[in-house]
Amino acid sequence: MTDTAMAATALGKRFGRRGGWALRECTFHLPAGRVCAVVGPNGAGKSTLLALAAGLLAPTEGHLTVLGTDPASARARVGYVAQDKPLYPQLTVAETLLVGADLNPGRWDAETAERIVSAGDLDRTKKIRALSGGQRTRVALALALAKQPELLLLDEPMADLDPLARHELMGTLMARAAQYGTTIVMSSHVVAELEDSCDHLLLVGDGRIRLAGELDDLLAAHARVSAPAEAAVPDQGQAPAQALAPHTVVESRVTGRQLTALVRPAGPLGDGWRTSTPSLEELVLAYLRNPQAAPLTPVAPEEAAV
Repeated sequence: MTDTAMAATALGKRFGRRGGWALRECTFHLPAGRVCAVVGPNGAGKSTLLALAAGLLAPTEGHLTVLGTDPASARARVGYVAQDKPLYPQLTVAETLLVGADLNPGRWDAETAERIVSAGDLDRTKKIRALSGGQRTRVALALALAKQPELLLLDEPMADLDPLARHELMGTLMARAAQYGTTIVMSSHVVAELEDSCDHLLLVGDGRIRLAGELDDLLAAHARVSAPAEAAVPDQGQAPAQALAPHTVVESRVTGRQLTALVRPAGPLGDGWRTSTPSLEELVLAYLRNPQAAPLTPVAPEEAAV
């Protein structure tokens, strides 16, 4: 066992000699035992990051370690569910679970696989090709969890599920993390479905890590502030960011007579500002709307030299 689930230093991935960079200069540290949300818009690089961690892609530049070693060496200890849920379409549900057992000798938890499949009331004699998208997701999650991974990578795992199935399977994942200390990394562009479940955040935008760290720490490092515009910006030629110096301004806007902003305070904000803690969705949207805002990506010192 290792205290670090994933660590990246200047990680980059480009597809083809002339292709664009899917990821560039990504540096972060994910402690073991966390439930981590990888959030960002479509095309931001989330799927590429998870495929690198699963050992299915090789970095173009930089370094990535998984469970203290390189991703290929850690593959037996990692469960991965890709966005397209690739399964053998000609096999039945029962045959698919048998293949999972054969491929994971000594690690396979048949009881877990059966419980997840049974909860969806799946016909075990039905071929994978005949299943709905949500049913294929359930089988893929059953395979990944029955492998008893130390690290579980899930790429948009809930996209095909109805609300009831989503709630049930999210509960299964959280129970797994609590009981076995499994590190779970889930990508999504829907922030609301992860806010109540995750304790760590990786925000990816334009192929770069914009925010990384414990969710509570990231929220505590920011403040939503507001004040009457005439009080905050008495000189009409002054920008709102100047009024908030020396604080780091992620986003600011003047609506009518009100100035509101999301900032990383560098000290006391002074008189006249009303402050509150932002929600996860407010935090994420502010950084995605303002790609020029300085990123916040604390890294454990021991990982910086990887």
